[in-house]
Amino acid sequence: MKKIKVFIVDDSAVIRQVVGQILNSDPGIEVIGSASDPLFALPRMEKEWPDVILLDIEMPRMDGLTFLQKIMKEHPTPVVMCSTLTTEGSSSTMKALRLGAVEAVPKPKTDLKKSLTESSRILINAVQAASKANLKVLKTTIAPSLETQTKLTADVMLAKGIAKATFSLDKIIAIGTSTGGTQALETVLPKLPQNIPGIVVVQHMPEKFTAAFANRLNAICKVEVKEGEHMDEIKPGRVLIAPGGKHMMVEVKGRKLCIAVKDGPLVSRHRPSADVLFRSVAKTAGPKALGIIMTGMGDDGAAGLCEMREAGAATLGQNKETCVVYGMPAVAMQRGAVEQEVPLEAIADKIISFSSDAKKTS
Repeated sequence: MKKIKVFIVDDSAVIRQVVGQILNSDPGIEVIGSASDPLFALPRMEKEWPDVILLDIEMPRMDGLTFLQKIMKEHPTPVVMCSTLTTEGSSSTMKALRLGAVEAVPKPKTDLKKSLTESSRILINAVQAASKANLKVLKTTIAPSLETQTKLTADVMLAKGIAKATFSLDKIIAIGTSTGGTQALETVLPKLPQNIPGIVVVQHMPEKFTAAFANRLNAICKVEVKEGEHMDEIKPGRVLIAPGGKHMMVEVKGRKLCIAVKDGPLVSRHRPSADVLFRSVAKTAGPKALGIIMTGMGDDGAAGLCEMREAGAATLGQNKETCVVYGMPAVAMQRGAVEQEVPLEAIADKIISFSSDAKKTS
C-alpha cells in the first residue's frame, strides 16, 4: 500500500515532534520531513514533494497564509491548516480555507500522552481526507472528522424519540457536508433570497471554528447566518450552523420548530453529525423538508438522508465532478438516499425551486 507522504511546517519543535509521532503511528502515513518555517521547508520539499502539507499559520519570516497562496499558485497541493482554538486563530483558519486549504484541525496539546488520545484521529482523518481531495474543484479565492473504535448511530441521540409536528409547517432545508464544505456553502448560500425557508446545516468543524465560519457567511449572504444556539427558532431567511463539538437536531417547541444543541458521543464518527440532524428532520418535518448532502469524506449523513427520503422528503446529492471529496454523497447515492445528483452550481437553484413549490402547494 502506498503511504501518504506528509511534510510538517510549524515553528514549534514540540508541535513538529508531537504531530510527527501521531501521523507516523498510522501505517498508511509517512512524515517525510518538517521545517520551522516556509523558507526552510521549500528546498526540502523540492527534493521529495509531499502528498499533503500540514501547515501552521503564525511563523517567522513567512506566515502560513502567504505560503499557502504561494503553494496553491505554483504547486497545488492538499494543505491541512493546524490552528490554535482562539478567536484570532479561527478567523485566520477561515481565510486559509478560502485560499485553498482542504482541512483545518486544532493544534494538538503539547502533552504528547494526551495528544495521542485526544488529537490522533482528528489529525490522521484530516490527512487522509486531504490526500483524496480533488484540487481542480477547490476554488482558491473545510473539517476534520473524529473516529472511535465503535461507530455509533443516531440512536444514541434520538432513541427517546422526537415529536412529529401536528400543526401546519413551513418547509425547511437540512444540509450536511464535510471536507470542502466551507467553500461549497460559500458558493450556495449567498445565492439564496431573504425569503428562503429556514435552513439547518452540519459542517464538520472543530469547536470555535464554526462561529467564525457562520460570521463569515453572514457577512456575504442576504439571509441571516449564525452559529446555532439551543432553542433557536428555525424560520424563513435564517441559516443555523451546528456548533463544533455539539450535536444539533430539530425539535417541536409549541407551534414552532427549533434546534436543540446537545452534548453526546460521536455519531458516525462525528460531532456534530449529519445523521443526527437529518434523522431529526425526518421525524419532525417529513415531506415538508429538503435534505442535501455535499462534499465530504466518509458516510455521515447517508443513513439519516435515507430516513428523510422514506419520510417523504426531497433529497439531493452533490455530484462527483464538483466535490472536493466524493465520499458522503457517494455513500448516500449507493444506499438510495439521493433522489437526484446535481453539480454544486445548481444546488441554490434547486433550493429556490423547492421554496417556490412550497408556496404553491401551501
